[in-house]
Amino acid sequence: MRESTFRVRELFGRLAVYALLGAAVVTVAFPVYYAFAGAVMGPSELSSYPPALLPHSVTGRNFTGAVQAIPLGRQYLNSAVTATAITLAQLLTSILAAYAFVFLPLRWRAAVFAVFLATLMVPWEAVIIPNYLTLSGWGLGNTYFGLILPFLASGFGTFMLRQSFRQFPAELRDAARIDGAGHWRFLWRILVPLNKPSLAAIAIYVFLSAWNQYFWPLIITRTAQMQTLQIGLASLRDAERADPGLILAGVVLSLLPTLALVVFGQRFIVRGLTAGAVR
Repeated sequence: MRESTFRVRELFGRLAVYALLGAAVVTVAFPVYYAFAGAVMGPSELSSYPPALLPHSVTGRNFTGAVQAIPLGRQYLNSAVTATAITLAQLLTSILAAYAFVFLPLRWRAAVFAVFLATLMVPWEAVIIPNYLTLSGWGLGNTYFGLILPFLASGFGTFMLRQSFRQFPAELRDAARIDGAGHWRFLWRILVPLNKPSLAAIAIYVFLSAWNQYFWPLIITRTAQMQTLQIGLASLRDAERADPGLILAGVVLSLLPTLALVVFGQRFIVRGLTAGAVR
């Protein structure tokens, strides 16, 4: 009797957990689904009541309309160039800084690393005005350099790679030194290839953050030709172009790179973020 009661409770517990997980999946996935479905719906379906959840007729006019309403191709290119450059720059600076913190005999290493970590506690809004005044004074407003320069280094990437590098066995480092490998060869031929999961996780995180930037591109750019995709999507909400089909089509185009990175890179994200958690 007790065993059957326990099994019933266990069954109801599992059903409750599955119900909560299902509700969470629907809550997260439904906006993404409706963005894709609404992007191929006509105006009558988008304005119908109750709202249509499935497109009765598929149309591509929303995508062509979005491309014609704003310079979407150029803004897509701007976002791609900016996000890629920021990602590569932060990977390079994080690799070099983390290597110095782990393998080089630095004085006051702990204090300097604490300063790196302290930068993570400074909100971006606190430095955005000095950055804007500096880059505008240098004549870098409305340029790729203005979009990229404030994000060339990151304390987050340095912290993650430092934790990962600390897991590298000291015996292998000594063996590489005995074989004549200097710092540069050891870093790029041995250490970096063995830490690909951490590098991939950082690259995905940085790329997504740079791709979704809104406030900094909004204030540093002045023309539509230099604005990024997120600014272009916001302009689709103008009163004269307030077409939900165009907005959803633009959102879908903006989601494609991020979804691809998350889907194909999720295993690197998990492995990279857990690297260095246990020593």
